[in-house]
Parts: sequence; structure tokens; C-alpha cells
Amino acid sequence: MTVEEKVAAVSDLTRDEEVAALVATDLLRRPTVAQQVAPEQKLRAVAELTRDETVAQEVTRDLLRRPSVAREAMRDDTARMVVNRAWFGNSEAARERVRDRIPAVRKIEHTVEYLDLVGSCHQFVATLGRLVPRLRGQEFSDDEREHVRRGVTKVRTAAGWLEAAMGRGDFILDGQLVQLLRGG
Repeated sequence: MTVEEKVAAVSDLTRDEEVAALVATDLLRRPTVAQQVAPEQKLRAVAELTRDETVAQEVTRDLLRRPSVAREAMRDDTARMVVNRAWFGNSEAARERVRDRIPAVRKIEHTVEYLDLVGSCHQFVATLGRLVPRLRGQEFSDDEREHVRRGVTKVRTAAGWLEAAMGRGDFILDGQLVQLLRGG
């Protein structure tokens, strides 16, 4: 019997989905068979087999436990961004669970954030108090003055936003302020 005849016989026998699934499972367990499959075909098979979310999660977990695989995967900007988003999402969910179980955590976070805010204001004023007197006698180019002027505009805008937010109790960062603070 030729190879073509054997392939035709197997093809006929595996028309039944149940038989095909059993044969595929057996074939996929054979390393020597897998070595003979073209990389494109392997990728297609893996993509097909990982359509199921549970399978995809388990395979991904196993693959990322290989240092060389994880290192190479993290060289891809999109993969790294998605992993980082997932990491932060999981971290935030864990923080929320802790906050729900231990109400004192919210009070501690409030205190830390309040101290950061007050400390930032003091640090800014102290830095200017130290730097501005040292500028006496220095000449600045028009370009340098413009950069400082833009920075002062950002500081005024941010300070105005903070003051209004404290008065309203609404601490949502709007799109225009984000654009200004980023330098746009």
C-alpha cells in the first residue's frame, strides 16, 4: 500500500468526528510525528486547539513558565502591553478585595494620598525657593523662557484643577487637562 493510499484510508476513517478526535489526540502525543509537521501547520493546529479559553489559559501559563519563551514573548510590544494591563487589572482587583474586607485600608490609603498631595505642594514650593534665588544674574534664551513659561502654565492649570476638585469633591481628570499636562 502506498503512502497516498494510506492517507486516503485514514482520511476515510476519520470522516467521523469522534474517530478523528481520537486519532488526532493519539497523533499529537507522538514527538516524532510532531517533528515532521511544518511550523505553519503547528501554529494553525495550536491556534485551533486554543480557541477554548480554558485551554488557552492553561497552555499560556505553561509556556510562560519557560524563561526563554517568556523573554521572547515580552519582546513583542503588544503582548507586553496586554500582559501589563492584565497584571494591573489583577492587582487592582486584589486591592479592591482587601479594601472590601478591611475597611481600615481605605483610611490608610486616604492618609497616604493626602500626605503625598501635601508633600508635593511643599516640595514644589521648597524647590522653587531653592532654585529661583540661584538664577540671579543668569541669562536665558527666548527658547528657555518659553519652556519655563509653558511649565508655569501647566503648574497653574494643575493647581487650579486641584483647587476646584477639592472644592467640588470631583477628582476626575478631564481630557483637556490630561493633554495639557502631557505637553500637548
